[in-house]
Amino acid sequence: MNMIKRIEKYEVLDLVKGAISEDMGGFGDITSKYLIPDRSISSAYIVCKEPGGAILSGLDIAAYVFGEIDPEILVKPLKDDGTSLDFMDRVCDIEGSAASILKAERTCLNFIQHMSGIATLTGRFVNIAAAYSVKIVDTRKTKPMLRKIEKYAVLCGGGHNHRFGLFDGVLIKDNHIAAAGGVLRAIDSIKKNVPHTVRIEVEVKDFDELDQALEGKADIIMLDNMGPEDMGKAVKIIREKREDIIIEASGNVNLETLEDICKTGIDVVSVGALTHSAPAIDFSLEFE
Repeated sequence: MNMIKRIEKYEVLDLVKGAISEDMGGFGDITSKYLIPDRSISSAYIVCKEPGGAILSGLDIAAYVFGEIDPEILVKPLKDDGTSLDFMDRVCDIEGSAASILKAERTCLNFIQHMSGIATLTGRFVNIAAAYSVKIVDTRKTKPMLRKIEKYAVLCGGGHNHRFGLFDGVLIKDNHIAAAGGVLRAIDSIKKNVPHTVRIEVEVKDFDELDQALEGKADIIMLDNMGPEDMGKAVKIIREKREDIIIEASGNVNLETLEDICKTGIDVVSVGALTHSAPAIDFSLEFE
């Protein structure tokens, strides 16, 4: 498991406030307003109801939601993010105004269900790749404005983060190559402008582009949408010429194809599905 740096409240405060506003609208929780006495205090808990097991992520975010709704609500974590859960495991206890707990219920569960879904799917990929010492990394295929929490959830599942955005890494992709007039030209142009401390990654789809990437002395080569047979050949070519290159595989990666990809000898597999297609995990908030 990676060392997971928790998300501090200030990092996601706008997101939390926006999610609460989306649910409250201009009128608040009209059901609880007319049903629950103002001073009614209750105890509640959040439980994992996923029968197939899950990995927890998002508990801190849920606590931030409760705190924004009502600072007097007490949330006692019983599990840590990154923990594997069994069916009906409690992840936290909650105490405070019943009306406030009900206001926060759906928003906090939405965060936990979505983030735990990403962590759980990531964990399944990581379990397969670990036997081959291959890293599983995410991509920028995240939902708008949710990249911070989705990439955090990948870490909770034992995966690793690729670049966070366009600003923190050079990755020459197919459209860059087309615009530049070829892989070699693209690499040469980048090298003339970026600091020497910045590593250059290039995406290649065939052996001609691979030869150009090697000639241009790319630091990382991404083998994009290659079948396992061609990928294995490409890895052999790269290793024979340079041992220091990091080899990444991308495209058509799923739980069924992953093992064959890992067997080719690559170092890293990037998986867009971790963040764009992970199914939610079933959690429920229950009153004592």
